[in-house]
Amino acid sequence: MIRTVGLTKTYGKYKAVDDLNLHIAKGSCFGFVGPNGAGKSTTMSVLATLLEPTSGHAYVGGFDVMEEPSNVRQLIGYMPDFFGVYDNLTAVEYLEFYAGAYKVPKENRMALIKDLLELVNLSGKADAYVDTLSRGMKQRLGLARCLIHDPEVLILDEPASGLDPRARIEMKEILKELRDMGKTILISSHILPELAEMCDTIGIIEQGKLIAQAPVDQIAAQVAGHRVLRVRLLDRMEEAAQLLEQSELVTRADIEGNALLVTYTGDDAGQVILLSALIKNGLPVLSFAEEAGNLEEVFLTVTKGVGS
Repeated sequence: MIRTVGLTKTYGKYKAVDDLNLHIAKGSCFGFVGPNGAGKSTTMSVLATLLEPTSGHAYVGGFDVMEEPSNVRQLIGYMPDFFGVYDNLTAVEYLEFYAGAYKVPKENRMALIKDLLELVNLSGKADAYVDTLSRGMKQRLGLARCLIHDPEVLILDEPASGLDPRARIEMKEILKELRDMGKTILISSHILPELAEMCDTIGIIEQGKLIAQAPVDQIAAQVAGHRVLRVRLLDRMEEAAQLLEQSELVTRADIEGNALLVTYTGDDAGQVILLSALIKNGLPVLSFAEEAGNLEEVFLTVTKGVGS
C-alpha cells in the first residue's frame, strides 16, 4: 500500500532522507522510529504529497505521489506533528467544514460526524469550542478529521506527542481499533514501547537512512541477537536461575519479583529443553514465555555510533 524506491530529499548538502526503500503491506501498522531530525516527518510529507523528493519515487495505493497527487490525497488521512485548528468553531462545525471540503454529501454529514466523534471518544464535546479542548482532545479531533473521507491509509506523525499518560492510552486504543478496521497505518514516534504495542512492523531511521526493519516480535532478536524469556515460578527462584545459567544458550538469568528474566540466544527448540529441565528438577513453573523485545534497547543498539 505504501512503497518508496530510492527516496531522497536534500536541502543543499544536507540529506534529510537518504535512499529510503520502504514497503508497507495493506492493512499493516508500520511504526517509524527515530530521533528528532532523523527524516520521519520529511518522508511523511513526501507521502502526503506536500513535499517534492529530490530523487527516487514514492507510491501510495499504486499511485505515484508526484504524478497522481489527487488520487493519493483521496486515499490518505494525514495528521502532521503540529497542526492548526479553527478555534471559533465547535467540534461538530470543525468536522462539518472538512466534510464539505471532501465533498461528503450534506445528507450524510451529521451521521458521519456523530460516528467519528464516538470513535475518538468526543461525543460529549460535540458542541464545545475547539479552543476549550485539552491537547489530547484536540489530537483526537484531528484524528477524526483525518477519517472524514474514510481513507484507506493513515499517515500519523507523532500523534501522541505532548500528551499526558491518560491521553496517550486513549490515543493508543483508538489506533488499535483503526488497525482492526483494516486501515493501513504509518505512525512515527520516538516513544518506542508504545509502538511495540500498536504496530506489527517497525522501521528504525537514523540520519535519513533506514537502518533496521522487521516484524515487531522479531526486531529485538534480529538486531540484538538475543531473546528475553520471562519465567514465573511459585518459589525457588535462585535455584531456577542457577539451573538456567548452566545452559550455553543462557547469557544470564535475573530475578524480578516472582519471575526470572532470562537472556537467551537459542531457538524455539532450545526453549523446550530449558522448560523440560526446570520441570524435571521439580521447580514450580507457573509460566514460560518470550518477552516482546525492548525497543529502547534495540534503538540504542542499532543507532550506536551512527550519528557520531
